[in-house]
Amino acid sequence: MNKRVFLIVLDSCGIGEEPDAAEYGDEGSNTLAACATSEYFNMPNMKKLGLFNIDGVDCWPKEEAPQGAFARLQEASKGKDTTIGHWEISGIYSPKPLPTYPNGFPAEVIREFEEKTGRRVLCNRPYSGTDVIRDYGKEHVETGALIVYTSADSVFQIAAHESVVPLEELYRYCKIAREMLQGEHGVGRVIARPFIGEDPNFTRTSNRHDFSLVPPHVTMLDQLKEQNLDVLAVGKINDIFVGKGVTETVSTKNNADGIERTLEYLQKDFNGLCFINLVDFDMLYGHRNDVDGYAKALAYFDEKLPEIMNGLRDEDLLMITADHGCDPATPSTDHSREYVPWVITGKQVKAGANLGTKPTFADIGATILDYFGVEKRITGTSRLKEILR
Repeated sequence: MNKRVFLIVLDSCGIGEEPDAAEYGDEGSNTLAACATSEYFNMPNMKKLGLFNIDGVDCWPKEEAPQGAFARLQEASKGKDTTIGHWEISGIYSPKPLPTYPNGFPAEVIREFEEKTGRRVLCNRPYSGTDVIRDYGKEHVETGALIVYTSADSVFQIAAHESVVPLEELYRYCKIAREMLQGEHGVGRVIARPFIGEDPNFTRTSNRHDFSLVPPHVTMLDQLKEQNLDVLAVGKINDIFVGKGVTETVSTKNNADGIERTLEYLQKDFNGLCFINLVDFDMLYGHRNDVDGYAKALAYFDEKLPEIMNGLRDEDLLMITADHGCDPATPSTDHSREYVPWVITGKQVKAGANLGTKPTFADIGATILDYFGVEKRITGTSRLKEILR
């Protein structure tokens, strides 16, 4: 019988500051606890699995008899970026954070980008994605100059109106930037940020596309693919790994779409991993300090969870985790250095197995490889014996 693992990343759903959070300016951050203050917060199904029984999680009542296994994972790598987080989940330890640009990109980088694209650059500093098109959108439309901006994350973002710069052209500019930004300036992601509308009512579209660095070492995905196992990527997973180790991919427009694609894969026969990223928590709510919006999104996922679980077969495992935090209640709109949850369920899982606090996200990748009988060449320790009955 085929084995399947469904690994869902609730993008940015951290569960409390890590010991070194102050070094990142994130002392006191707790994304889940912030969301729990909202009247819209409701996660009874995750509660049943043991989310609120995890070490240090005290923002909601604990479950007397949890049905799943659970752990708190600490990030071993340096950083708090989407790329670093997903790489560590898949077995890569990153000893140095990816470069960030709090004062904008160096003049020589911008000059080279302008020369290679033939377009002038606007902005070039850290900015909110919605604010930057509000403040620079009119000039962009009038001149055709590209809006380039960054954030506290390791990103080079290019915003352009779809009627001024067609999507394929914008993606081509991103590929130019991706080829440029290696080594010293090797940002984690180059991101296309298309928008539409008229001044002052510009709005971003769902045609965002991420161009990531190629993972520097072998990952869980690579090892599964080498063994002729399926690696199905839902949402931006394929972008994060630049397709490396992926056998099939499907893009998504939002969390609801990502959940629907997951439900479709639950009905299909495959042997391997279905790796899902639900990005709205981070992109729409964490970065915009929208506590109620984040809480509603978590409640929606929780509402759909029984449907996901009902699709599991006898040999399936469902794992739910996160890649970093993005506390919507702090003054910062950036990612936060937080522990992440690891909740596991399935017919073979020990109910109520509390794995405590583990030192790396990479234990997820190591455990998945162990489940498929693949000898690991990644960091991390398999926790399979602690999880299965």
